[in-house]
Amino acid sequence: MEFIYQLEEIDKIAAAVLPLLTHKIVLFEAPMGAGKTTFIKALAKQLKITDMTSSPTFSIVNAYQIPESTASLYHFDLYRLEEEEEAYDFGFEEYLDSGNWCFIEWPEKTPNLIPDHHSIIQIEVVDTQVRKLIITNA
Repeated sequence: MEFIYQLEEIDKIAAAVLPLLTHKIVLFEAPMGAGKTTFIKALAKQLKITDMTSSPTFSIVNAYQIPESTASLYHFDLYRLEEEEEAYDFGFEEYLDSGNWCFIEWPEKTPNLIPDHHSIIQIEVVDTQVRKLIITNA
């Protein structure tokens, strides 16, 4: 599935994308500055999460409780990982096995830890105000 959208349409696109994700582990593939975190915030908004403020660049993972639910959203930014083994140190596999939403930026840092069944959101910059988003469910 593919979407081309203006940045001001991001909430509408996130609402359309969320039901298309067949897996709760979602990999975000895009170059630096393409809008991965911004799109994750829009998806979180669709899950009724309102306290998401920033990317977990320094903490690697931020956890959010989904309101009116026992479920959580885990937002990972793996950019700062130097080696895949570092993911074991913070319990990455336990998060992935939790059954909760796991939104992962820079998943290429942990290729051997990503489960076979996941969804992928690729974001391409068309121009300063337009993005192309491609969803794949593996």
